[in-house]
Amino acid sequence: MREIKNKRAIVTGGTRGIGRAIVKELAARSCCGVLFSDVAFVYNSCDECAEEIMSEIPDPTKIFAFKADASSFEEAQATVNAAIEKLGGVDILVNNAGITRDNLLLRMTEKEFDDVINANLKSVFNYTKAVLRPMINQRYGRIINIASVVGLIGNPGQANYVASKAGVIGFTKSVAREVASRGITVNAIAPGFIETDMTKKLNEEQRKKLLQNVPMQRMGVPEDVAKVVAFLCSGDADYITGQVIAVDGGLTM
Repeated sequence: MREIKNKRAIVTGGTRGIGRAIVKELAARSCCGVLFSDVAFVYNSCDECAEEIMSEIPDPTKIFAFKADASSFEEAQATVNAAIEKLGGVDILVNNAGITRDNLLLRMTEKEFDDVINANLKSVFNYTKAVLRPMINQRYGRIINIASVVGLIGNPGQANYVASKAGVIGFTKSVAREVASRGITVNAIAPGFIETDMTKKLNEEQRKKLLQNVPMQRMGVPEDVAKVVAFLCSGDADYITGQVIAVDGGLTM
């Protein structure tokens, strides 16, 4: 992997599961002087989780935490402005913030639908729009959106979540076309079944049923996704844009 030094990254939804792994992966590379100089992560509720991550990073001067509601454009813009002030700029954005509110469509409330769309899809619009101008001005940027395999294949009981993730994929492709000539790449990662707090709720029978459709016969770990993020931020991915990379053990092949 070619080195890219002195780059600044912002990660949304950075305190749990995949987001936490992404923050730690980028910060670890930062501390080793491999890819980044500074990493800012955004979270919505768990102050204790944010403090825990900060304490786990070897060089605490290289990481910054910001508390904000990713579904609010005003808060997103203010957070990006504050992060740019702390970091001295922004080169990389990882849109990972998201929630689930699963229910069958006949039982799903309007609030359950709206909450998921706002947290998962509108947040991607909010932060991408907020970082585009500085990225365009410097003619360099790397934007990675965390989607999901269900945005490609659907999933019963998750019409709101699937719609949000399919929207992220379409958004990724459109923005990639808009900004490719400005030195900015925009890609999406579609994780499959990953060991997170969400999947820990599954019982043994549910896990076995899910894994029947995974050729590798196991769940992934958050670090599997984090390493693909690091690759897409690296110089080795300079000619990759508008793509959706499934990290799913072969589920969608």
